[in-house]
Amino acid sequence: MHILVVTAVPAERDAVTAATAERPECLTLPGGFVLHRTVRRDSAEGPYALDALAAGVGPAAAAAGTATALTAAALRERPYDLVVSAGIGGGFAPGAPVGALVVAEEIAAADLGAESPDGFLPVTALGFGTDAHRPPEDLVAAVAAATGALPGTVLTGSTVTGSTARAAELLARHPRALAEAMEGFGVAEAATAHGVPVLELRTISNPVGPRDRAAWRIGEALAALTAAFADLPRALSSRSTP
Repeated sequence: MHILVVTAVPAERDAVTAATAERPECLTLPGGFVLHRTVRRDSAEGPYALDALAAGVGPAAAAAGTATALTAAALRERPYDLVVSAGIGGGFAPGAPVGALVVAEEIAAADLGAESPDGFLPVTALGFGTDAHRPPEDLVAAVAAATGALPGTVLTGSTVTGSTARAAELLARHPRALAEAMEGFGVAEAATAHGVPVLELRTISNPVGPRDRAAWRIGEALAALTAAFADLPRALSSRSTP
């Protein structure tokens, strides 16, 4: 199993690679992107290679980094089996409290579209492209069972929510939303273009709504991210077992 994990920042990338308890090998890609590769050959679930990439903040940077890594792998004739967008994020109360792990059953663009007198129009309503990707249902179910993750919609936005009104507006449009982040949709767009299954995992560091940095639990969320990736091989193994 060859997995690409895309995060926004190095702290998230390092939390992911910490799950393997091995020192990563660094590989430089075109554009200056750096993969941190760990290989586990002694895993009870079988050997797998995990490449972690801190691609930058926001959907555009995430899509660019993901596409670069996927293209490089394809040219080496060693394509990825799975792409995972991962990191910390905001949680919609009460569904996803601080400290929870969320797995996306839908990866949705929260602000890709147009304003109108009748409200927000998603890009699909305008007749262009898509505004959501759905990871394989069996993969989502396996990850939820193995890790205790909460399945729901993870929203991608270029601007982090900072008010109660905005949080309520998003929930009205996406009733199953559990988490908000800034990269998942970009990662999913690139993975879909390459025909590779995609997953999104978010650990909740703060509630979605008014910004209160003093209340954020970033360290705890990063530790939860490491724990999630320690359990991920078991989820993938259970999914592939008849």
